[in-house]
Amino acid sequence: MSIWDKLTGRKSSSSTTSSSASPTSNAPADTFQPTPFDPQEAQDVSSFLTGPSFVDPSQLHPLAGLNQQALDYLSLEDSALSDLPGSQSALPSRGWSDDLCYGTGVTYLTALTVGGAWGLQEGLRRSHNQPPKLRLNSVLNAVTRRGPFLGNSAGVIAMVYNGFNSFIGHMRGKHDSANSIVAGALSGMLFKSTRGIRPMMISGGIVATVAGAWAVTRKALF
Repeated sequence: MSIWDKLTGRKSSSSTTSSSASPTSNAPADTFQPTPFDPQEAQDVSSFLTGPSFVDPSQLHPLAGLNQQALDYLSLEDSALSDLPGSQSALPSRGWSDDLCYGTGVTYLTALTVGGAWGLQEGLRRSHNQPPKLRLNSVLNAVTRRGPFLGNSAGVIAMVYNGFNSFIGHMRGKHDSANSIVAGALSGMLFKSTRGIRPMMISGGIVATVAGAWAVTRKALF
């Protein structure tokens, strides 16, 4: 070690080499011997998948390991469904919610179509012997006026009718044609209740006739 090394505190290269070589000499020797590969003992894909070390695919099912005899299943009897109103018809109904949704939708679309046809023939009749552009404008104005008017009016009446029909059937304990006729009369009168007694009676009679005809037709044909 030189004088400069003593002043700066630097160690000599010989001491560094000896200190770094000492841990290497104490390290344990590696005795691992790899097994030689034998091509004759290699497995193909089928033997690997069917081997005992591979997991059983049936154990990956969510119900694997459950007792199949102890599981409870939901079983429905056909005879229990026959007690529901309208379950034996071609248009089955599960209750007032089905009648409210389907009945209102079908009534609205039917009235919208009838109103559109009414507006079409009215527009064509009023625009006779006019230029094509004016005639088209007249037809569109008539269709958009008559169609939504009938559709919205019939949709409101259908909603009120289903409410009255379900309430009367719940109070009486049965659903028949009399419920439909009474519900139709009440719905029609309520729809024209702000126009006076005579419009109320006319509207109630029209809606009651339509409801009664629909009830009889559904019972006879469906």
